[in-house]
Amino acid sequence: MHEDYWNGCLNLIKKELEDQSYNTWFKPIKPISYSKNILTLKVPNKFFYEWIEEHYLKILNNSAKKVLGNKTIIEYIIKNNPNNDKKNNDNLNLKLNSDIKSLDSNLNCNYNFENFVSGKCNNIAINAGKSISEKPGFTGFNPLMIYGGVGQGKTHLLHAIGNQIKLSNNDNRIAYVSSEKFTSEFISALKNNRLEDFSNHYMNLDTLLVDDVQFLFGKEKTQEIFFHIFNHLNLNKKQIIISSDRSPKDLDGLEKRLVSRFKWGLTVELEKPDFETRKKILKEKISSNKIKLSDEIIDYISFEVNTNIRELEGIIISLIAHSTIEKSDINLELTKKVISRIVKDSNNEINIDYIQNTVANYFKITKEKMKDKIRKKEIVIARQVAMYFSKDFTNHSLKSIGNHFGGRDHSTVIHAVQSVNDMIDTDNIFKNNIQDLKKKFEIKSL
Repeated sequence: MHEDYWNGCLNLIKKELEDQSYNTWFKPIKPISYSKNILTLKVPNKFFYEWIEEHYLKILNNSAKKVLGNKTIIEYIIKNNPNNDKKNNDNLNLKLNSDIKSLDSNLNCNYNFENFVSGKCNNIAINAGKSISEKPGFTGFNPLMIYGGVGQGKTHLLHAIGNQIKLSNNDNRIAYVSSEKFTSEFISALKNNRLEDFSNHYMNLDTLLVDDVQFLFGKEKTQEIFFHIFNHLNLNKKQIIISSDRSPKDLDGLEKRLVSRFKWGLTVELEKPDFETRKKILKEKISSNKIKLSDEIIDYISFEVNTNIRELEGIIISLIAHSTIEKSDINLELTKKVISRIVKDSNNEINIDYIQNTVANYFKITKEKMKDKIRKKEIVIARQVAMYFSKDFTNHSLKSIGNHFGGRDHSTVIHAVQSVNDMIDTDNIFKNNIQDLKKKFEIKSL
């Protein structure tokens, strides 16, 4: 019976994907059982589970709802795992069964201190986080503000601290929230006359973790309610941990009274990982995905990819994908090819940074605004145009392009390309602008 249910899901999934993607990521999955609304699937390794969650969650979600009903939960078993551990697809559970209560904290159990690689670039932040985990609210690190560029591990560290607090203090009422989700919840509470419920939810916490606080820029009412929640928690010795892509002194778009409170505790930067730390990160990812790479390849990647942790992880994912699809070992030649396509741009090639600067100058805006979550029409158009040319003139993946634009996902890039094509077809002035920019890039690439 469970085979029939899974085949029904596969028939729907196959219609949504190209043959290569379907054969690579869904054919190897085996249905194990279906009982009490739980469909258990066996996947080849942890990497498969993580890849499907990141790239095909919506497709899997829709197929499960159509075939098995809205209350279905999907669980995973890792092939050849002696413990036969099941991995819950938390995102799918949340979407298909709103009654699940184990997700209230919004913490990702896969992010912990054990798999957060330490080095000179992050030792202070890690040690502060561990101290907080033992006595949340009763250290000198309250609030703790963590800042750093895209892909340096801010979100991972927030979840790691939160998970350790729950482990050490099981009765601690804790919640992780992105500033964007906090804003949307606040707006919903206003519309539905539930502002008191919203405030009480956050004011009754013992620990509040807020990610990407810079996205509160320009949201005056949201900043005001956050200010009052912050004050209430701080006065009651509750722990507050926030992250940002810039230091407090550079948070010009936030109220001064709010920024001043961010400075009350400890502010620490997550810097770019050095060579040795990059090697440690690679070895951890290699171990967790149960693949083999020679020391020569590890050293080569660590030397060539010196931007951020996310780029390093992207290289590993791409190498595994190429190796799986081509059914070949990961050698130095393949590694060089992947790096040249994703990260390394030669002097005579156009890179994303050059495209961003060129487009920003053309539309008379700053590159920083292009990366922010600003929704002004002129900024949105410039951002979409830069994504459009990044896809056209570089070999970066959609995911990598999105990362270069403030950590956006691949679907945003797809939407940007479609929007630009639509505007070219309907707006002659815009079409001429695109042609002018294209000439600049074509000359550069000669």
